Amino acid sequence: MSNRHPLRLAPLPGTEWQEHTRAALASLIPPERAHPAGAGNVLSTLVRHPELARAYLPFNAYLLKHSTLSPRIREVALLRVVHRRDCDYLWSHHLPIARSAGLTDGDIAAIRDGNLADVRPDLTDQAVLHAVDDLVDRGTISTPVWNTLGRHLTDQQRMDLVFTVGGYELLAMAVNTFGVEDEAQ
Repeated sequence: MSNRHPLRLAPLPGTEWQEHTRAALASLIPPERAHPAGAGNVLSTLVRHPELARAYLPFNAYLLKHSTLSPRIREVALLRVVHRRDCDYLWSHHLPIARSAGLTDGDIAAIRDGNLADVRPDLTDQAVLHAVDDLVDRGTISTPVWNTLGRHLTDQQRMDLVFTVGGYELLAMAVNTFGVEDEAQ
């Protein structure tokens, strides 16, 4: 995938990494990966502002590793939001994670199109897609969609869903604005 967003902030070069740079990543990656190659371009860009990275990354780690959402629901939601925010970097980096969470190539294509019903008649997945689209389009989940989600998710899961969508929308905006390039480029 090519990056359609201009590079504005390059990853911090390895020669400029210091102990506080590596420490800023501690909530998300193990110490042995706290270097440019191990951290990847998005984290290597975020550590240009270690205090911000240290504040933001524990929240992102919660969304990715500790939320009440199943990995499948999380990936359905975040793939939809990063697609809606035109973030190729996060889309491509989450495809293997989504597949590990049980999403098929057909599911992934349907998430991009916004309609999983033709591929998988799972009402939870459909409600999650509707919730993501509501949040992206209107900044809130409509009452009918909220009520449908309530038949499949607990209140805590619905809260985690809202924060997952918002968290990945924020990250997609940052990645696009900074012009983070895929490591394969």
